[in-house]
Amino acid sequence: MAESAVSLVLDYLVQEARLLGGIHDEVASIRAELEMIQSFIKDADARADKEGVSNVARTWVRQAREKTFHIEDVIDEYILHITKHPQKRKRFRFLVDIIPGMTLERHVIASKIQNINNDLKALRERGESFGFNSLEQGGPSYDTRCDPWHDPRMASLFIEENELVGIESPKNELIELLVKGQSNRTVISVVGIGGLGKTTLVKKVYDNEQVASHFDCNAWITVSQSYKMEEILRNMIKDFYEARKEFPPRKIDTMEETQLINELRQYLLEQRYVVVFDDIWNISFWGHIKLALPDNKKGSRIVITTRSEIVAPSNIESPSYHVYKLSPLPLEEAQELFCKKVFQHEGGHCPPELVEFANGIIKRCGGLPLAIVTIGGLLSTKKKTASEWCKFLDSLSSELESNPHLLDITKILSFSYQDQPYNLKACFLYFGMFPEDYVINCARLIRLWIAEGFVKEKQGLTLEDVAQDYLSHLIYTSLVQVAKVDFVGKTRSCRVHDMMREVTLSRSEELSFCHVSITNNSIFDGIRRRLSIQNNVNPHSESITSSQTRSILILGVDEVPDSFLTTCFAHFNLMKTMDFEGAPIDYIPEEVGNLFHLRYLSLRDTKVEKLPKSIGKLKNLETLDLKRSRVSELPVEISGLSKLRYLVAYFENNDIKYNIHFRRAVKIHSGIRCLQSLEKLFNIEANNDAVIAELGSLGQLRKLAICKLKRENGITFCTTLKKMSHLRSLLISATSEEEFLGLQLMSTPLPLLQSLCLRGRLEKLPEWIPQLKSIVRIHLSWSRLMDDPFKVLQALPNLMYVLLHDGYEGEQLHIEGGGFLKLKYLVFRNLRGLKRLIIEEGSLPLLEKLEIGSCPLLKEVPFGIHHLKSLKQLEFRDMPREFVLSLQPNEGLHFSKVKHIPTVEFLVRSLSADVLLAANHNLLQMPNVSRIFKCQIRQDTVLFSINQNISS
Repeated sequence: MAESAVSLVLDYLVQEARLLGGIHDEVASIRAELEMIQSFIKDADARADKEGVSNVARTWVRQAREKTFHIEDVIDEYILHITKHPQKRKRFRFLVDIIPGMTLERHVIASKIQNINNDLKALRERGESFGFNSLEQGGPSYDTRCDPWHDPRMASLFIEENELVGIESPKNELIELLVKGQSNRTVISVVGIGGLGKTTLVKKVYDNEQVASHFDCNAWITVSQSYKMEEILRNMIKDFYEARKEFPPRKIDTMEETQLINELRQYLLEQRYVVVFDDIWNISFWGHIKLALPDNKKGSRIVITTRSEIVAPSNIESPSYHVYKLSPLPLEEAQELFCKKVFQHEGGHCPPELVEFANGIIKRCGGLPLAIVTIGGLLSTKKKTASEWCKFLDSLSSELESNPHLLDITKILSFSYQDQPYNLKACFLYFGMFPEDYVINCARLIRLWIAEGFVKEKQGLTLEDVAQDYLSHLIYTSLVQVAKVDFVGKTRSCRVHDMMREVTLSRSEELSFCHVSITNNSIFDGIRRRLSIQNNVNPHSESITSSQTRSILILGVDEVPDSFLTTCFAHFNLMKTMDFEGAPIDYIPEEVGNLFHLRYLSLRDTKVEKLPKSIGKLKNLETLDLKRSRVSELPVEISGLSKLRYLVAYFENNDIKYNIHFRRAVKIHSGIRCLQSLEKLFNIEANNDAVIAELGSLGQLRKLAICKLKRENGITFCTTLKKMSHLRSLLISATSEEEFLGLQLMSTPLPLLQSLCLRGRLEKLPEWIPQLKSIVRIHLSWSRLMDDPFKVLQALPNLMYVLLHDGYEGEQLHIEGGGFLKLKYLVFRNLRGLKRLIIEEGSLPLLEKLEIGSCPLLKEVPFGIHHLKSLKQLEFRDMPREFVLSLQPNEGLHFSKVKHIPTVEFLVRSLSADVLLAANHNLLQMPNVSRIFKCQIRQDTVLFSINQNISS
């Protein structure tokens, strides 16, 4: 309801305590009232889950939320005023009586503070009249669980086998895990998003005759969010005894927990047992319950269903613990299930005129059986006409929120949301700001969360680290889906399931956000603090001119009117987040300096060329994202941004051939030493020794990219690097591909460095590189080393990614047995002298991708490539004709060496006309034009796709 809003404002009052010294007593009173109201809201939320809140009470919750927003506004107005008039701060006290001579502005704010206190007291009193209780105070509360026989999840236990689709494969896999394998006690955790069918699947496995006959006794225990361990233990004893047609001990009803555990252990010691714990939420549950389940070496099995991977016992802890991740239904099975439910009288066949609408509805369900079955059941009762289904599809979001036949979907999905702490609830709801099916860059999302105030500080961790933990938690609890991971397994982009997005939209009032069209200029319907401005949205009659707006995201719009920019920067004085990524804008008004509270400004992928000098007034700015904008120089005033943590600025010129200058850095002036909070600085020019020396003052720096470094700057730069004890990522680029990097003088390594990219000539590999025990990625471009760098690199214990681009001029590279034990990606490009690559047995055991490009003297595949058992992808770029022909399936001289690799790809430019390309080894005549083609060999099948790139 409003818990997130109230809690976030309470946190904000604590964070800004230093600036609120002039109104300490008033703020203390506000905090006390808010804390009581917060407890009432938690009680109201619990009742809402039981559908026990009246419309009057809901109105009270809405008023509490809006009053909370008003408090934030007034506090920010106060802070804005005292920062404009710092000399008056000590005299700026809010008193009950108006001080003679007080300015009108201060008089207004003082009155607002007084009114807020009065309103909060009245609000609290009305809350008491509704019977809301303070949960923290020990008052009676409502159990957040649904009554079991009204719990919509109960139906999953009683679904008939013939109603199910797509269950056979996972069912057989689980049966095999239960009845075969080791004699040790084994735990199988079935994990997945709510509504995926975990309980249904496991119940069918549990009831299977092969499983039932394999075990001496069995028990099915439904746990859910609220449980008593003694009751769980008693129910297990009763189920186990009943399975063997025995009577349980009469005394179990009076036993305490320890006695119940002992009773179970004694009974199960000689039994091969299976027990299912359905719907686990608590991370400590397994730690408690396993004490009652002895490992009797008889092949006993424990099955857990949960939405949270955090709750599931991990195979890292024990090889006897298995996590089975249940996936959504693939499209064909989703269509089958949908048609089976909707068209029962038509034999499960969808009429042609409804296919388009059916597919649209199925897509929105995202392979979720709960959604497919529930929506299908409703549609089976409606007219099967195109107009009726079109109307239903267009209004599906509102139907999910209001139609009583569909409430089970959002209710079941909402259980995961309700289980989160308030700040993670806010983080999850923020996904609703983005369009349907939008894949979100995780780094962007994390910085937005921080700017919004959702992330709480933890000692010893950066806010980014804490936010990353938040995201991981949301992923592990199945609220968020992973879209892309990098080579070390870190999530780089994510999204939410379409049905989970409906949950965020149904609760949009929590964060007071809405989607609006940039061309819509009508009046606001209530307070909207966060605006997501998109093309092709259905406007809700909201305006984009409210002074209460705190956040703006522009996503996929075709045009941004000048009037909109003027409104944003001239009137939104309390704005905190402005994300213009990808927006079609080419300037930022001078009025940006008015936004004192601004924490986040992204101009990424815009055509903005210059920052106004007034940017130096943004004393609260934490993120300035200029990545791939046209900004080439930062104003000197940037040095005044003492809270800035993230500064990225560069421009990529994709119209030129890849070279050391394809990514243009920005010029920066002296004074950068003042940016003491900087954690990421990417990508600046090394103008002179003075600027390089100033970098040593940035003690919090985690990531640094510096370009146009001259050889004579090497001593100063090495001295600066020694001071960067927190550095994780370092990119150094010389002034040209012929310029040497002077990096030999750094005597001590960077202990936490994980990523190193060196662009420029190296006389030899720096002597400190072998000491980089934390390094996971190394790029060497234009290094042109004469000695084999693998003699050093292959011994680095955590290295996972190596790229050499014109990095070596020798004839042979040799990877010894035991070398590169963790490497996953190995890339060679433009190694013009390389004739031979030797891979010894026992090296590269984890290598997944090998890329070799433009090595004209390399006549055959790497010697020993057959040793690479984990290799999934082999890619060749611009290799000689003879080399390509030698790998043709079956006929090529060296094909046998790569036939074990699932995917082999060729990317070639400027082909001659007589290259063997056809799938059946026929000659494909090509015009003498510049083309790109991609050839994939999958086992014995050849697939060619040819796309013309440039024709002349």
